[in-house]
Amino acid sequence: MTAITVGVICIVAFLILIFLGMNIGLALLVTGFVGYAVVVNPTAALAVLRTDPATQASTYSFMVVPLFILMGNFAFQAGLSSGLYDTANKWLNRLPGALACATVASCAGFGAICGSCAATCATMGTIALPEMRRFGYDDRLSTGAVAMGGTLGVLIPPSTPMIVYCIMAEVSIGSVFIAGILPGLMMTALCIFTIVLIAVRNPESAPRGERYSWKERLISLKHLIPVVLLFGIVLGGMFSGFFSVNQASAVGAFIAMLLMAWNILRTSGFQWKVFWARYKEAMWTTIQTFAMTLLIMIGASVFCKMLAITTIPSTLAAWIGGLNVSPYVIIALMTLVYLFLGMIMDEMPMIMLTVPIFLPIIEELGFSPIWFGIYVIMVMELGAITPPVGLNCFIINGIAKDVPLSTIYRGVLPFVLTVFVAIVLLTAFPGIALLLPGLM
Repeated sequence: MTAITVGVICIVAFLILIFLGMNIGLALLVTGFVGYAVVVNPTAALAVLRTDPATQASTYSFMVVPLFILMGNFAFQAGLSSGLYDTANKWLNRLPGALACATVASCAGFGAICGSCAATCATMGTIALPEMRRFGYDDRLSTGAVAMGGTLGVLIPPSTPMIVYCIMAEVSIGSVFIAGILPGLMMTALCIFTIVLIAVRNPESAPRGERYSWKERLISLKHLIPVVLLFGIVLGGMFSGFFSVNQASAVGAFIAMLLMAWNILRTSGFQWKVFWARYKEAMWTTIQTFAMTLLIMIGASVFCKMLAITTIPSTLAAWIGGLNVSPYVIIALMTLVYLFLGMIMDEMPMIMLTVPIFLPIIEELGFSPIWFGIYVIMVMELGAITPPVGLNCFIINGIAKDVPLSTIYRGVLPFVLTVFVAIVLLTAFPGIALLLPGLM
């Protein structure tokens, strides 16, 4: 049995294991270890198993992941999400489907301080779904808007999947962060445009809400002050060179903790008991999220070493590079692959599994690794809302338990087309992602 055959069997075995419900990190670890042992020998596989966990845990650039996760959790405990929703609702209330538009806009804002698709979806879903139901919004539109808005949490920096991609592809985290700003704004605008079209075609799905005066709108801007402060210091300091990405994540987590303390002081008077309870909740959630991410990173590292020795990535890159077709045809084929993978796995393992295979192909075609990072994040958004997995759809189903999963899936279908349009625009005009990094 050839090494390539072993690699293909391991990939199939990995897909079967996660489809059966096995933990993704363990599935990567087991299939990678077994494949390496078969191709080389068990002793070498055990050596990889001994060294890789320590190597991943001690990677300096990986330190930003738990700190940015902590920053997002402190921001949630500080109540920034509800303030964002209130401001977005008052400024967009004249649009058809105003509450759904406000949900997407507030998801974009919260994504700028959260960095997690699932956390953005869960947070904004808890706030926005009851409000849209109160005004009589159709369940399909409301749940679809929240599920799609949640995906903006990974496209607008800082973003945990972006950091993982940068570590895998060995590119600058700051460059990919700034590259995600314009595509994130474009995706937000396209989602709002989609909601407006739905509301215009079917006004009953999005009844008009209450009107707000200019005075009320201007007063609502005060909710943006902590968000702008946090976002400006973290990204501004990082892009200006005042401090590094790792320092930015630590500063951001500390400022978010201060904002949490200020929120407690402003709402009920500062109480150590309340502060300590929120602090413990943020820390515990961060530990859980990072532990899951680290296990996936370790498993993916072993799996990628197995793929490397089977020569599947280099063989596939050489084969595709030799095809006499347009590079855009190859990008389209990659998108279909990502669409399939997104139906059966989460965003992190998609990065781990595909970047070592597809990045050499992208570089062979002449595309920038920075552009490819934004492309990967965009196609991952499809996976977050596409059945049968569709993580965001399951999160919404957990919040709105009386809404059938089939209704949520129907609600996200228009947004699947929106993401495809965004991918086409990004591919046709790479400058959308590369303009800001080029100005750094």
